[in-house]
Amino acid sequence: MSTYAGNLLRIDLSSKTAKVEKIPLTYYQGFISARGLGARYLYDELGAGINPLSEENKLLLLIGVLGGTKAQGFSKWVVMSKSPLTGTIMRSFTGGNFGVWMRFAGYDLIIIEGKADKPCYVYIDERGAQFLGADEILGLDARKVQLELKKKHGAKTESACIGLAGEKLARYAVITSGERTASRGGMGAVMGSKNLKAIAINVPVRKPIPFDKAKFENMVKKQSSILKDHPRKRNMTTLGTPYITTLVDMLGILPVRNFQGGSIQNIEEISGDEFYKLKKAKTGCFMCMTRCGGMRDVGKGPLRGTKIDGPEYETIYAFGPLLGIIDRSFIIDANALCDYYGIDTISTGVSIAFACELFEKGIISTSDMDALDLSWGNKEAIFSLIEKIGKREGIGYLLGEGVKRAAEHMGGEAGSYAMHIKGLELPGYEPRGIKGYALSMATSNIGGSHMYGRPRDELSGKVDPLTEEGKGESIAQVQKEQAVDDSVISCTFGNSGLDMEFLSEYLLAATGIREFSSVANLLEIGERIICLERCFNVREGFTRKDDTLPERMLHEPLQNAGPATNQVVKKLDKLLDEYYKAFGYTKEGIPTPKTLKRLNLSMVENDISFFKE
Repeated sequence: MSTYAGNLLRIDLSSKTAKVEKIPLTYYQGFISARGLGARYLYDELGAGINPLSEENKLLLLIGVLGGTKAQGFSKWVVMSKSPLTGTIMRSFTGGNFGVWMRFAGYDLIIIEGKADKPCYVYIDERGAQFLGADEILGLDARKVQLELKKKHGAKTESACIGLAGEKLARYAVITSGERTASRGGMGAVMGSKNLKAIAINVPVRKPIPFDKAKFENMVKKQSSILKDHPRKRNMTTLGTPYITTLVDMLGILPVRNFQGGSIQNIEEISGDEFYKLKKAKTGCFMCMTRCGGMRDVGKGPLRGTKIDGPEYETIYAFGPLLGIIDRSFIIDANALCDYYGIDTISTGVSIAFACELFEKGIISTSDMDALDLSWGNKEAIFSLIEKIGKREGIGYLLGEGVKRAAEHMGGEAGSYAMHIKGLELPGYEPRGIKGYALSMATSNIGGSHMYGRPRDELSGKVDPLTEEGKGESIAQVQKEQAVDDSVISCTFGNSGLDMEFLSEYLLAATGIREFSSVANLLEIGERIICLERCFNVREGFTRKDDTLPERMLHEPLQNAGPATNQVVKKLDKLLDEYYKAFGYTKEGIPTPKTLKRLNLSMVENDISFFKE
């Protein structure tokens, strides 16, 4: 008995075939599940240099080892591929019930390869996978797609699908399940490139059976007791992630007007308390008592008159201060419009902020922007631009390519205002004001993400966030911990009060795999995952030069940022040296043969020619 299903489903859209394969025990022992397992399969099965939007790319859907059990906050799932936005390995986490249904169907992983000759969707039931025409759902938004599939296949059907932006290959298109989205890195574009509109599952509920059922049940009770009165859990249940907004502003790391500033006036108007006043109902994921989501009314756009689950902090940042806006209703409506078309709110907001600053600096004009006046805070123009990006019309087509490609297309000074790392638009934390984030984001193997390793001690004030030395080892440590969390999957919003020791006990009770019995072993697995992801990127040509920040962060003092005012990142090279040393990489950030051997990454040995200093 184990909470692992033990199987993957390989779907070939080109040949319209599907087959079940056993996942080797050694893969679980070495990579746990979810992010780790996905990294292993992507490294093994993708050749170097493939076009992410070609049929040679593969799309992986994975559920964590505790998904579908009674464990609280462990039933999110992840989408992985080579990103069309960055060209790196990519993972994008989401909620909704699809991942759990995948586990009930008997799969830890679904690999989608090839390309259908015409738009289709895949329906999975007890008979297996069926390939069906998508004409009736083509062009529909994710909500309507899911409703139509429930009508056709039964009310218990759970789906993962794309909207119009995914069909049109916007490079930051999302995949939606329920009200939640796998948002980052363009996984919806990969799905669209395969002519795949949706994947739907309707199977009987078959809950995983833990290796040590009695111990596992006791762990669930213990976790529930910890969560019940945990202050962070109470904040998340009541306010959700919007409560972060004022905390980030107080630290001076809230990006304002395309990362020109770190704090904004009247921030209390978009605080967690103010969004709480608009909350109509709680929402949450499968088996999670935190229930951090909140439904709110939409007042404008194609979803007007309905409710959406949101906004999260990252969306508040992206359609609020980043664009010079303090307006709760606008942020909700912008969130709903992005959901309707199926585009990432972070990348959309950053792409629009990029255009707004170019407009401010006189680099572009209304004639370049389809007659839109992109002055800071012009909500009507911004709303129109979201529609253009979603439809890929006019200037929206270029901005839907992401700020890196848009800046390269425009040329000249435009690149100075493109806020990305490795092509992935930056999240709502200003790197100049918290140097651990500067290092973690710069070295992230997926690009500009705040979820690759969070500098907890700096965020909590235990360590000075403005010092620029001695942080290589600590960031390496939190990245290892995050890799383990992402491979279980332990939701960052639902795991309040848990530590690595608790996670180790959970895994051992669930699986019986002795490699999970100690924190040291788990951290080595986390390091192995990070190293293999880096090897994937090195094989694609990424080196130290790509572990960097936008020029603004390196040379331009941060303004209006409270304690972080006038900060720049002066010693990134020093931080990189510390980080590479902590991981056993060369000065160019490339894993050494010694490190590969220590981490048992034998699958990389055939690619050793790629690893040159």
